[in-house]
Order: sequence, then structure tokens, then C-alpha cells
Amino acid sequence: MIMKQHWLYLPATRRKLWIAGISILVLAVIAEFFIHLHAYFSIVEFVGFYAVYGFMSCVILIVIARLLGLLLKRKEDYYDK
Repeated sequence: MIMKQHWLYLPATRRKLWIAGISILVLAVIAEFFIHLHAYFSIVEFVGFYAVYGFMSCVILIVIARLLGLLLKRKEDYYDK
């Protein structure tokens, strides 16, 4: 019996999802030109601040997860002892 591949794993679907995600991000940054932000800090008023902030937060979380992985990693035979 041949299993049909899930639609998310198809190359055409992945490409469409990437295009949709990037389009949403671009539209969000473009929308900042037309919306006046009432910010407490002046840095928040820069165009694309939230996009950069979100990206940097994601990168920092990935780095922390990698460091935790190295710190908490056990040898392959740890439970055999």
C-alpha cells in the first residue's frame, strides 16, 4: 500500500506557504506607513521595528535552546548504566 504524502510536505505547497508568509510580513511593514503609533519609546516609531524585534527574539530563543541542549545533553548510554 502506497501512502500519499501529506500536503504540507509537497514542494509546491512549501513554496506557496513561504510566499504567503513573506507577503504577510511585507504587508505588515507597509501598513506601518499608514498607521500612527502611539509609542512610549521613540525606537518603536521606526518602520519595521516590530518585524526586527520579533526576528531577533526568535534568534535569541533558538540560541538559548541550543545552549540548553548542550548543557543538558547526556551520553547515549546514560540510562543503560
